[in-house]
Amino acid sequence: MDAAVLTASAAVLGSLTGASASLVSSWLTQRTQGRRAAAQAEVHKRELLFSDFITECSKLYLDALDHQLERPETFQAAYSLLSRIRLTSGEAVLREAEAAIQGILDTYREPNLSIDKLREIPLAKLHDPIKGFSEACRNELMSIHRGL
Repeated sequence: MDAAVLTASAAVLGSLTGASASLVSSWLTQRTQGRRAAAQAEVHKRELLFSDFITECSKLYLDALDHQLERPETFQAAYSLLSRIRLTSGEAVLREAEAAIQGILDTYREPNLSIDKLREIPLAKLHDPIKGFSEACRNELMSIHRGL
């Protein structure tokens, strides 16, 4: 084989190898960045959903402490958020969301507490129907972050 042909072939193969490596590297970088952006968007979407649910349930729970449930539509926003949680979240989060709603309903069934009675109860002794939900959400969001 001619030395010039061998040199030219080596140069072409070297260029092709370098270009291929660059192309594969760029493709992998784009793919990783795309996955990371999608995961971050999912985390953001869930954070908003979870915080909306917590806000709504907090309002309902405080209302339940000194009121009886007079109108079922009081729970409309919470049930709507619960259904959205069913669409996007894992089993642990869903189970805790349902438990939070049930805990609030149970609180509505209990006798009303006066402001004076509420002042007497230490905050640590007050039942928190949303705590388990918050913890399950934190665990789910952390697992998504670890997947990045």
